[in-house]
Amino acid sequence: MIAPLKPGDTIAICALARKVSISELEPAISIFKEWGLKVVLGASLSLEFHQFAGTDEERLADFQNLLDNPEVKAIISARGGYGTTRILDRIDFFTFKLNPKWLIGFSDITALLCQVHNFSIESIHATMPALFAKPGAEPAIQSLRKILFGHYDPYTCLAHKLNRLGKAKGTLVGGNLSILITCLGTSSEIDTAGKVLFLEDLDEYLYHIDRMMVQLDRAGKLKDLAGLVVGYMSDMKDNTIPFGKSAYEIIAEHAGKYNYPIAFGFPTGHEPENLALICGREVFLSVDSTGTTLEYTSPLIN
Repeated sequence: MIAPLKPGDTIAICALARKVSISELEPAISIFKEWGLKVVLGASLSLEFHQFAGTDEERLADFQNLLDNPEVKAIISARGGYGTTRILDRIDFFTFKLNPKWLIGFSDITALLCQVHNFSIESIHATMPALFAKPGAEPAIQSLRKILFGHYDPYTCLAHKLNRLGKAKGTLVGGNLSILITCLGTSSEIDTAGKVLFLEDLDEYLYHIDRMMVQLDRAGKLKDLAGLVVGYMSDMKDNTIPFGKSAYEIIAEHAGKYNYPIAFGFPTGHEPENLALICGREVFLSVDSTGTTLEYTSPLIN
């Protein structure tokens, strides 16, 4: 388990994927400093190469430098987009494995979180600095702060008509559905057996969601789950001839053949209220007629 941060510790911001401007990050930088953290800005934040925050070599060098820096206790990706998988296989994790630190992000950063999960190291699926200024983001920001400083509050959300009731315990894994599919057949592919899987996605055609759920199922990633948590499926698109089901209905169809609790409508993904989740931490999942509760089995630190 990675030690909680304390005032005076250093958090670094880098760009693993799409380019970003420093001005977009100023609200997050101010907030981190309000938390008592020192902030280091990676060299990639001032770079651009087409849509990327510098070339693959530049983004890799920046992240590697921060990963190996013993003064840096956490690294958060400035934003997502696309690009993490282009450099993932060239990252040297030797020093990181000896002295793990928090790696934080979501969306495209799911690939990195899956990679470190396979080292049995925890990470944080959470909002990123470029999104801190979004209206309604305060719950997401505060949930990240609590986890970084060792406070593991339970989460609750309302009941959903597609929920399947039940209780489960298992290691929490998951993230962006599209990236989880991208990781299949690579060193970032995760074993989901006996685990609580969470999913979210953005800007996909409904038939893409169906195709990806079929692929997850064919790859054996659905059948042995302890539980399934479904977050936001934001800005879904359809064809001229409608697919005929919503994203949630598609997921319910493919996961519904198995016998574990399923919670829909959980606040994780591409919306302002993107609550921070510890990937690799054991959780209790309870889905009943009143709603869903997700809580860590680790004791609270007060």
